[in-house]
Amino acid sequence: MFQFGRMFPEMPNGRNFGETYRCYSVTMLGDREDVERGGKIIMPPSALDKLTRLHIQYPMLFKLTNKKMKRETHCGVLEFVADEGRIYIPYWMMKNLLLQEGDLVQVDNVSLPIATFAKFQPQHTDFLDISNPKAVLENALRSFACLTVEDLIEFKYNDKIYEMRVLESKPGRAVSIIECDMNVDFAAPLGYKEPERQKPRDTEQEQDMEHEDEADDAFKIFQGKGNRLDGKNKGLECMETQSSNGPPKRGIPNYGYKKNTITFIRNSRKAENGAQSPEDKMFEAFSGDGQSLRKVKTKGRR
Repeated sequence: MFQFGRMFPEMPNGRNFGETYRCYSVTMLGDREDVERGGKIIMPPSALDKLTRLHIQYPMLFKLTNKKMKRETHCGVLEFVADEGRIYIPYWMMKNLLLQEGDLVQVDNVSLPIATFAKFQPQHTDFLDISNPKAVLENALRSFACLTVEDLIEFKYNDKIYEMRVLESKPGRAVSIIECDMNVDFAAPLGYKEPERQKPRDTEQEQDMEHEDEADDAFKIFQGKGNRLDGKNKGLECMETQSSNGPPKRGIPNYGYKKNTITFIRNSRKAENGAQSPEDKMFEAFSGDGQSLRKVKTKGRR
C-alpha cells in the first residue's frame, strides 16, 4: 500500500539487496583516479532507492560474485551515478574476479565483522625501499572499505603502483576496515632472497694469519743492496749476513762532542809485525820536509 508523502512502497525489513549488473572498468568514466586506486564501486541511482527502502545499515558493503568463474570479492560503494544496469569497478577488482568489459556480476549486500588483523605480501621487492611501509599502507587503505583473503589490491605511492596480496585476515575471511584498529604484518616480497651469511673462520686460523701478516709488515733496516763506484761487491755479503741475523751493531756515540765543532775520527790499523803503522802516529801539522823547484845556495844565509 502507498502511504501519504511516500513515493515508493514500504518494503518489509530483513530483505537483502541482490541485483545483476553489467560490469565495466572505471576508465570508462574518464579520469577517476580516486576510484581506480581504492576498494569502492559506482552503482546506478536505482540501487540507492532500493537500498533505502530495504533499510540497509551503514556502511553499505557488498559482495561481488562471478558465478561463471566462481570468484568473489567484497567492496564498498562511493557514488550512485552509474548508468542504469551498469556498475563501474576498479580494474584490479576486475582482474581478481576474472571479468571482462560488459560481463555480468552479481551484487549482494553483506554485513562484515570489523578487522583486527591483516597480513599482506608485497608482489615486488621495490616495496622494501619505502622508509615507513606501515604508514604508507595505512594511508592507502583509507580508500578501501573491506578486505578479502587472496585478493590482490593496488595502491599508488610516489607515482608508482604497488601490489599487495591479502594472505590473512581476522576475525574472518572477509572483514570491514572502516574505522577500525587493525594490526598489520608483512610477509617476504615475491622474489626476495635472504643475504648469504659468511661462515666464521676458526680462531686459531685467524690468529696464525694475523701473526703472518704482522711478520710480513715488520720493519727491517738496510734491506737494500749497496753499489760501489769501482763496481766491486766486497762487503755486501757481510751486510746481508748481518741484516739477516738481526739489526746491525751501532757505534759508540761521541760523548766529547762540542757545539759548532767538527771532529774527524780515523780508523787505526796495526801492522802485521806488531809495529805501529804510520797512520797510528799522532798527527802533527806542517811536519813534512819541504821541497824546492831549484837548488838554492844557503851558504852565508841565516
